Amino acid sequence: MSDLSFVSVRGNRAYNTVLRPDFQLYFEASKNVYHAVDNPEGSFPLNVADNKLNWDKLREKLQFISATKEIPEWVSGYTSGLGHETFRDALAKFLSTFLAHHPLDPENIGIAAGATAVIELSALILADAGDVAVFPAPSYPVYSRDINNKAGLERYDLITHHQINDSNQGAILSIEHLEIAKKDIERQGKNFRLLVLTNPDNPTGSIYTLAQLESIAEWCIKRKIHLIVNEIYGLVVLDTEHPSIAGDYSDHQMFTSILPVIHKKNSPYLHQWYALSKDLGISGMRVGSVYSLNQAFLSAFNNLNLPHMVSNHTQWLMENVLTDHDFMRDFLDAQKLSLTKGYIVVINTLKKLNISFVPSYGSLFIWADFSKFLSEDTLNSETLFWEQLYKNTGVLLTPGLGFGHTKKGMFRIVYTCFDNQALQVAMTRIENYLKTLSSLEINT
Repeated sequence: MSDLSFVSVRGNRAYNTVLRPDFQLYFEASKNVYHAVDNPEGSFPLNVADNKLNWDKLREKLQFISATKEIPEWVSGYTSGLGHETFRDALAKFLSTFLAHHPLDPENIGIAAGATAVIELSALILADAGDVAVFPAPSYPVYSRDINNKAGLERYDLITHHQINDSNQGAILSIEHLEIAKKDIERQGKNFRLLVLTNPDNPTGSIYTLAQLESIAEWCIKRKIHLIVNEIYGLVVLDTEHPSIAGDYSDHQMFTSILPVIHKKNSPYLHQWYALSKDLGISGMRVGSVYSLNQAFLSAFNNLNLPHMVSNHTQWLMENVLTDHDFMRDFLDAQKLSLTKGYIVVINTLKKLNISFVPSYGSLFIWADFSKFLSEDTLNSETLFWEQLYKNTGVLLTPGLGFGHTKKGMFRIVYTCFDNQALQVAMTRIENYLKTLSSLEINT
């Protein structure tokens, strides 16, 4: 036990606040990772959003740039707190071409060291301590820490459904849901300040339509609520028309970015978050961004961002990658193909076991319902099942705790950490273990 008298009240709070409940087992599993030859009995950490599907292609590109291009003078010095102008320009052109399909101005971009830094700074600048940020549930658990650790914002999980089948055809957030949440928050004497959507969604993989985005944006603008759309998974989308999964969708809708809506509405209350970590599979390089027409917000971002700036060398490397649109087009096509194949491996097993899941349009996840394997409808039972699944199979899923979903037994499966052969081994282990549980239920 550490002596907490040597740290501040803030330090004491940080000491006692766990970032996420599955990290201890994640680091345990990461020390014993499965390898078909070297470690066939190893573990499968499928709980952290790593995209390793095409790292070899990108690594080769980065090594080529480093070996053939001269590092410019600006890399060794100080640059703007919003990011170096040539990198911001490269990112604006990349997002315009591949994500927004709309011209973007690099002057509206701020760069920070990863999505977490962008989220934290946005919370600090756009809201005051005690204000409420609303997230349609289920939603990424660590948002709670990102908005609270320094900014002191409260998280409100907006419950839109209980059974996951309700969200089978995409995001179901409505204006009626928002009105109910607003009344509830105001009834508590609190201020609804931020609405955060993740599109494609984490954990469901659902996407918002253009009509939804426009109506939600208009609702927020009228009520002076900041709408932020996190598009960190915007370019990891599935081929929903692949013959193996096409029948799971009644509508093969395409991802639509909030960026054109931001320009159409021309409001200081609309913002977009982005990062290269998931689409490119480079979480460790720490490159996040925000796009906003709110110049006061960007000026404040510039003034606060010094501790969170992306290294100039990383900006230079990624500038060279992002400006090669032919490479990026091929890379993203490969990502879509790999993503779809891995997704099919997982859902084929889920279907065999009659485990319900949300048909995903994008992201790195499958949100699945294991509730029938719980001994009772409680958090303790859910946690016990999660731990026993890992102990007996070596496969570690993301537990439902913290996502804000009302139903127990919901788990997130990250299927982009291993190739298809290894992923099939993981799913076979899950299948064999769950069949023994079903057998025990029948025998008793």
